[in-house]
Amino acid sequence: AIPARLAGCREVVLCSPPRADGTCDPVVLHAARTCGVNRVFKAGGAQAIAAMAYGTASIPRCDKLFGPGNAFVTEAKLQVASDPQGAAIDMPAGPSEVLVIADDSADPAFVAADLLSQAEHGPDSQVLLVSESASLLGAVEREVERQCAVLPRAAIAQQSLVYGRLIRVESTAQAVEVSNRYAPEHLIMQVRDPRAWLGGIQSAGSVFLGHWAPESLGDYCSGSNHVLPTCGWARSCSGVSVASFQKQVTVQTCSPGALRRVGPCAATLAAAEGLDAHRRAIATRLSALEGNAFGARKRSAA
Repeated sequence: AIPARLAGCREVVLCSPPRADGTCDPVVLHAARTCGVNRVFKAGGAQAIAAMAYGTASIPRCDKLFGPGNAFVTEAKLQVASDPQGAAIDMPAGPSEVLVIADDSADPAFVAADLLSQAEHGPDSQVLLVSESASLLGAVEREVERQCAVLPRAAIAQQSLVYGRLIRVESTAQAVEVSNRYAPEHLIMQVRDPRAWLGGIQSAGSVFLGHWAPESLGDYCSGSNHVLPTCGWARSCSGVSVASFQKQVTVQTCSPGALRRVGPCAATLAAAEGLDAHRRAIATRLSALEGNAFGARKRSAA
């Protein structure tokens, strides 16, 4: 909502699933008021996406839909975005992902904590650790087991960990290559001099540099928007920003002198494409300038 307001959106609508007693979470309502949301509706899931995309008797039709969700929400967003009668979307933002690149300078407890912070999101979250250090991989695996055992959401995290991976590579450079191919939602660089590798990162939703930058900071208070592309969409999409709520309208004008200079080129290109009406729209004006017919018509009208 904050980037929407910064972008100048006049109306911001929020859909939030109701609690078991039918009420909306007061924390959500307080956040919505603080951020300047105009209207809040008790609806969630794919049905909320459909309601905002097409409109209902109570929920207005929206021009663009933002925000992450589960696999069903992500699929609903993709479907309404492909429908000419639907709505635009920010990006596919589904189940959470984290990829950690770590070398032997990393603390296994830190790495394990970062992996589990994503695994506890849901059973369809994916966590990966890529390292050239076999000893670190083993230490992290043991640390994950130890930390997971005391988590309130341990059962959920354990389901996610079934699909997690520990990947051994030959170098940090190769680890960066693996990350770019995977295009993670979150990339954590727990290596020596992490900033030195930043230039090689081509595809990631958000990057966390160093041993003291847990992904959890990005969730809550580091300042970057945390609606990020998942499922490999970081190869072609960026996270939500003020620009996501804006569109550009281009404007052109042309003086007679400028038309004399660029018009023949445009007419040649139109002719090469076989679009004669395009060529004539330019040639007619050029002919008028050569014969000053345009000026003569203006004098006649006066």
